[in-house]
Amino acid sequence: MSSERLAALLDEYAELEKRLADPALHADQGTARRVGRRYAELVPLHKAAGELEQARADLAAARELAAEDPSFAAEAESIGAGLPALEERLAELLIPRDPHDAKDVIVEIKAGEGGEESALFAGDLLRMYTRYAERHGWLTEVIDAQDSDLGGVKDVSLAIKTKGVPEGGNGVWSRLKWEGGVHRVQRVPVTESQGRIHTSAAGVLVLPEAEDVDVTIDPNDLRIDVFRSSGPGGQSVNTTDSAVRITHVPTGITVSCQNEKSQLQNREQAMRILRARLLAAAQEQADAAASDARKAQVRTVDRSERIRTYNFPQNRITDHRIGYTAYNLDLALAGDLDGVLDALAEADRAARLAGEPDLSRR
Repeated sequence: MSSERLAALLDEYAELEKRLADPALHADQGTARRVGRRYAELVPLHKAAGELEQARADLAAARELAAEDPSFAAEAESIGAGLPALEERLAELLIPRDPHDAKDVIVEIKAGEGGEESALFAGDLLRMYTRYAERHGWLTEVIDAQDSDLGGVKDVSLAIKTKGVPEGGNGVWSRLKWEGGVHRVQRVPVTESQGRIHTSAAGVLVLPEAEDVDVTIDPNDLRIDVFRSSGPGGQSVNTTDSAVRITHVPTGITVSCQNEKSQLQNREQAMRILRARLLAAAQEQADAAASDARKAQVRTVDRSERIRTYNFPQNRITDHRIGYTAYNLDLALAGDLDGVLDALAEADRAARLAGEPDLSRR
């Protein structure tokens, strides 16, 4: 256990506590929210350190009393037996955590191989994440979407955010960061007349939503084009050139938004997605520099590169990264994802304790 790191974090906790007590801080809600999130991250550490310090003081007192009165020996032994668990808990909290854990996210879902069936599956994934968010009391907002002819989605960007400061600094990212990759479905499509099981896929990309302080964008690096919005089958949904396409020239990242009725609103939504993508790109570069063995989330929607399979005939959901299988696909699609997400969180915890990279970045 690093006493220097512990001391530094406890000093930071005390400083943040003072800042939050200052009414002037709350004049800037963005800054107050960031300070509040960091403070919430350090609360469990402060509590664990306090409990360990108190237990050690109690043990010293019990041993001192036991030297004069043997009846206190059992109490001293009991307190001593509980110390390793407290020390282990504190050591775990001292392991550097994912710096984005407290953040909200933008989930991008793209239909891939499989045509209309893939678009219908992408729609199923959109409903799954929306219902999961509802179960946790999170807020959801469809930033942009391109619907398919049969009611699916070709491409959708969904913002998911917590209400207020997340407890313990565990925001939406801390739960959904492992969802990025190719999701494969096996079922009989509604378009299949022979009853044959087909395999198709949809790609999911989860981005921590960036704030202005996270990413600096030079307006001179942007190329902004406007065009007319269109719906399924090329049908126009807006007779004005309100859709916006923003290209970040240095990186080549391009974002389009057409859901809103005004050009200004679409531009604001596109900038949200662009900031998140630039933050993710910067993180990937940092990860690559730290370890060439780390792999980014899957960017292509190839059925062979899947992280999870949803098998409808068997009512089975399988996560291939950790060997997780459960036969409750119907419940998972209804938003009951905690089983697989808890298993991923435990695998990530074991990896971090072993000094391995964060599961979401390997």
